[in-house]
Amino acid sequence: MNRFLTILLLCLPWIVNAAKPNVLLLCVDDLKPTLGCYGDKFAKSPNLDRLAARGMRFDLAYCNQAVCAPSRNNLMLGSRSTSLGIYSLSRNFRSAVPDAVTMPQYFMKHGYRAEAVGKLFHTGHGNHDDEASWSVPTMNEKVVEYLDPKNSANGQLTREEAFFTNQKLGEIISLPRGAAIESLDVPDNAYADGRIADEGIKRLRAAKKRNQPFFLALGFVKPHLPFTAPKKYFDMHDPSKFPLARFQRDPDGAPAYAGKVGGEIVNYDPLTVENLREEQRQRELIRAYYACISYMDAQIGRVLDELDRLGLAKNTLIVLWGDHGWHLGDHGYWTKHTNYEEANRIPLLMVAPGVIKPGSSTRQPAETVDVFPTLVELAGLPVLRGPQPMDGLSLAPVLREPSKRIRDHAYHCFPRGERMGRAIRTERYRLVEWKKPGAPAGTAEFELYDYQSDLLETKNLATAQTEVLNRLRAILARHPEAVPPGQTPNRRNP
Repeated sequence: MNRFLTILLLCLPWIVNAAKPNVLLLCVDDLKPTLGCYGDKFAKSPNLDRLAARGMRFDLAYCNQAVCAPSRNNLMLGSRSTSLGIYSLSRNFRSAVPDAVTMPQYFMKHGYRAEAVGKLFHTGHGNHDDEASWSVPTMNEKVVEYLDPKNSANGQLTREEAFFTNQKLGEIISLPRGAAIESLDVPDNAYADGRIADEGIKRLRAAKKRNQPFFLALGFVKPHLPFTAPKKYFDMHDPSKFPLARFQRDPDGAPAYAGKVGGEIVNYDPLTVENLREEQRQRELIRAYYACISYMDAQIGRVLDELDRLGLAKNTLIVLWGDHGWHLGDHGYWTKHTNYEEANRIPLLMVAPGVIKPGSSTRQPAETVDVFPTLVELAGLPVLRGPQPMDGLSLAPVLREPSKRIRDHAYHCFPRGERMGRAIRTERYRLVEWKKPGAPAGTAEFELYDYQSDLLETKNLATAQTEVLNRLRAILARHPEAVPPGQTPNRRNP
C-alpha cells in the first residue's frame, strides 16, 4: 500500500497538470475586423477564417480604449482605463497598481509556464515590459522595421523607430521620417511577424516535451505602421478594387474636439494631412493595410498548423484579439485614437474544445477586459478578485450558448485634453459623454449615433433623440467616474 501511495504522489502533479487546458493568446496590433470571417470581401485571411470556423466569432467586440498601451493594460489586468487612470502610451500600469496580478502572472500562480514572444505589453514611448508576468524574459521584436536603408532616411534612426525603442524621446520632431510602405521580395521571416511565428513554433515544440500546462502569448505587429511585408502579400491585392471610405468628414453636430487631424500617420514619409485626401494615396494605404493582414494571417496559420501537428489543439484554449480598430479614411481619419466605431470595434475569436460549437457567432457586446475572466473560468481557476479593479465579465456562458446575454452594452473611453469621452455601445446605439472627470453633469456634451439607420456616423443625434439619449445616460451612470490621469485608482472589486 505504501508503495502505491508513493507512486500516486509522484504522479499527482502530472495528473493535475494534464487536466488543465493550455492557453494560446494571439494578439495583433492595429487589427480591425477586416477579415473574411467577418464578411470582408476584400480580405485574404484564410487562416484566421479557419480559426473562426473552429470556435466563436464575437461580432460586437470592442476595445476599452483605442490606443496600444492602455488597451494592452485592459487585456492583461482586466481593468478599464477609466479604473486605472492610465490613458497614455508612456505610463506603466504598475505606477498605478504596483501589486497588480496580470493574466499570465495569475496563470503562473496556478502551475502554468507563461511565455511571451513579440508585442504583448507596450514597449516604447517611455514604457516597458513587465518581467513579473512571464516565466522567462519576453522575446521582443521590432514594431518599426525597414530592410531597405532608403526607407529609413538612408539608415538613420527615424521618428517612430525612436519611439518604439525608447531612444531620443525628447528629440522626436528633429528626427527624419521613415517610409509608410515597404514591399520587398524577401522571405517571411525577414520581418518581425515571420520571426515571431518561427519562435512561437519552437516554444510549442518545447512545451510538448514538458509536463506543465502553458500560457503562450504571441504578439504580432502587423498591420501596425509602417506597412512593411514581403512583396507576395502586396501582389495578392489590387488597389483599384478597394472602395474608399464613403463619408470622409466629421459627423454633423459632433464636438470639434471629438475627431482628429493627422497624428501618428504623418510621422511617415511622404504622408501629410493634405495628400491623405488624394484618392491614389488612400488606395495605396488601404492596399498596404490589407497586404499586412494577409502577411500576419499566414504567420498565424503556421503556428496553428504546428499546434495541430503536435496534437496540442485538443487541449488548448485559443484567443485571437486585436488591440483596437483602425480608421481607413472614414471621417477623414487614419489610425486610431477616437471614440468612433472604426477605432474601437475589434476582432475577437475564441476556441475552447468541448465548450464552443464550431463556427458559432454572437452579438453579445464584449470588451477587452472580458478576456481575462473568461480564460480563468475556462481553465477552471478560482475567480480573481483583485488587487487591481476587476471590470471584466466572463464570456463563458455566451461561449456555451451564443444567444445568452451577460450585459446590454460595451464600454470604452478616449480623452481629449481635460475632457474624458466615456462611451457605451449597445447593439444599436453609441453614446459618448464628454466632460472633465468629477465635473457637474450639466457641463457634459454628448454624441449619439444610431447604427441601424446611420452606419457611417454621419450625424450626431444627441439633440434630436432626447428619449434615447436619456435612456443611454442612465446606463452610463452605472459606471463610476473616470479616474483622472495620474490619480491612484480605487481598489474596488465586483
